[in-house]
Amino acid sequence: MERTLVLIKPDALKRDLVGEVINRFERQGLRLVSIKMLRLNESEAMAFYAVHKGKPFFKELVDYMSSGPIVAMVLEGEGAIGRVREIMGATDPNEAKAGTIRGDLGINKTENTVHGSDSKESAALEISFFFSQYDLKKGER
Repeated sequence: MERTLVLIKPDALKRDLVGEVINRFERQGLRLVSIKMLRLNESEAMAFYAVHKGKPFFKELVDYMSSGPIVAMVLEGEGAIGRVREIMGATDPNEAKAGTIRGDLGINKTENTVHGSDSKESAALEISFFFSQYDLKKGER
């Protein structure tokens, strides 16, 4: 079983789409292991997205991700990382297929509803950014 991190971004919370987003993952057989709602401050957003530091969109991304609450969750399933990325769709909602989260619900390249880990290495790092081992054990069945 593989685990991955998904963030439901501020635009989705403003539009009351949390349940819709979670439902789309669960309908595809992914299991929710742990979940929490929080608000990143600017330094936390900068630390989480440090891999993008120096890129032209970095400041806009940090400002956006610290603009309101987010939902962080760990999903589990066979091939979870790739499956989550398929369900999310392309980063730019204008390029995402209909039926994907970003294609159906995204506003623009920044306000694209969700973030998901892109590899096993980033999933491990990103999960540990938001969740302790204790948090993850509470969700084991």
